[in-house]
Amino acid sequence: MSSETHSRAPETIPAQPFAEADRAAVYRAIHERRDMRHFCGGEVAPDVLLRLLRAAHHAPSVGFMQPWRFIRVRDAQLRQGIHAVVEQERLQTARALGEREEDFMQLKVQGVLDAAEVLVVAMPPGRDAHVFGRRTLPEMDVASAACAIQNLWLAARAEGLGLGWVSLFDPEVLAALLQMPVGSRPLAVLCLGPVSAYYAEPMLQQQKWASRAPLQDMLYDDLWGQRAAGAPPQA
Repeated sequence: MSSETHSRAPETIPAQPFAEADRAAVYRAIHERRDMRHFCGGEVAPDVLLRLLRAAHHAPSVGFMQPWRFIRVRDAQLRQGIHAVVEQERLQTARALGEREEDFMQLKVQGVLDAAEVLVVAMPPGRDAHVFGRRTLPEMDVASAACAIQNLWLAARAEGLGLGWVSLFDPEVLAALLQMPVGSRPLAVLCLGPVSAYYAEPMLQQQKWASRAPLQDMLYDDLWGQRAAGAPPQA
């Protein structure tokens, strides 16, 4: 590739804000997105599913590595197998929580069986070949794949669908179940489909498991721990 090609200015589009209604819709999707655990069957229309996957595929990625693969699990027996893997880890996690074991066991993970669609997001083998942006931060493949999941999540909310991210599984066991190649790694089991309603606030917050920390506690000026001047009120 010639040096002229390298130095060519990128094509651009005008840097203008969205119209007020469009801008409000983006923020609404962000604030109303929920990690759903309750689904009501139904289906996701093929054109809608394609829109969601395109939204995910347009996520940013470090070095433009695009470290995401989507496995659509349609076989009922395979879903049962994934649910068994999830249940096994749910029990292990509950035991590891000690005094909160009983509370945790009240949090069921049935979306794998009940949701209209199950998508496994996995990272492919060969990611080590991507050095750009990963030489000192190899975990940027995970961060990039998470951006794809967030795109899918927000698009699902805009479409009036629910999505839940299940991370209770042994990645090696799930990879074997899905016959994934050596070097690949499953990152998420996504349950997607119609829901009767969205939680008014995050379910774990409703269940008194945890609560959202104040934004001002997350903001520093210049140095770690140095509270930001004029930090915003909690919202």
